[in-house]
Amino acid sequence: MKLKQFIVCLSLLWICPALFAQEAGRAQEIEKIEAGLKWFTGRVVLGNNLAEVNLTSDFRYLGPEDARKVIVDLWGNPPSRGDTLGMIFPADVGPSEPGSWGIVFTYREDGYVKDDEAAKINYDDMLKQMQEAVRQENEERTKQNFSKVELVGWAASPRYDRDTHKLYWAKEFAFAPGTAHTLNYDVRVLGRKGVLAINAVASMNQLDAIQERMPEIISMVNFLPGNRYTDYQQGNDKIAAYGLGALILGGVAAKAGLFKGLIVLLIAGKKFIIIAAIAIGGFLARFFRKLKKSKPQSIIDAPPSGPVLGPPNQD
Repeated sequence: MKLKQFIVCLSLLWICPALFAQEAGRAQEIEKIEAGLKWFTGRVVLGNNLAEVNLTSDFRYLGPEDARKVIVDLWGNPPSRGDTLGMIFPADVGPSEPGSWGIVFTYREDGYVKDDEAAKINYDDMLKQMQEAVRQENEERTKQNFSKVELVGWAASPRYDRDTHKLYWAKEFAFAPGTAHTLNYDVRVLGRKGVLAINAVASMNQLDAIQERMPEIISMVNFLPGNRYTDYQQGNDKIAAYGLGALILGGVAAKAGLFKGLIVLLIAGKKFIIIAAIAIGGFLARFFRKLKKSKPQSIIDAPPSGPVLGPPNQD
């Protein structure tokens, strides 16, 4: 055996036990985190009597603090700058198991969002804006030792259901070359005083499964009386300074300082991407005036049929 090969083999004798111990330690840490999670079933109230989730037997819920443990401690995300209202998971899959997925609830109380622009926005133009914003953010991601990400395109084009006041869309993301693409499936439920965000993440090969079960998931979540979209009182309640398009546009206007809140959880493997931000100010006014000059594209359609399966499987 050559000296170089001998040195390599000798090094491995030292490294392998260390790696094994490290992996064993992480496995124990994961087991401890999962053992401490407090699960809820049945009816769950979000926030201060804001909304309710009537869970079927196929799902279970974690409160805000335990949701943070999963997102940060279990999935390895940086701490969020926003608060969640909790998460729901399938009852038969643990958060750390292959094929696991979760849905995160967040809420922004920025006022009543008018939906009269639904059929006037060109979402192809909006996609180009978001793709450019993601490319610009990659420099900061690299500095923080996160992999670069590419917004590939719409996995499901935006659509708005006027009857339920719910907006749906899905985006496809690519991380490191050769890895499975990631799916972000987003739903926004309009309320009297703000918007309830329902975000789900999965690998792209789970899109069909998501679209089959999404109606079941969405039907479980509703604002409570007094907070519903139809409870709006003209002249008394605040009107939001943005419309439907801003809910999808997300981080594009963040650099201009036009967002009151921004949640960015990054998913690569078990890392989770959520962009739920609310824009204000003249930027959006100029942006949407430009969009309205384009050929109108109607998104009034039936909501997609589909579930939400989450973080991509890992080897």
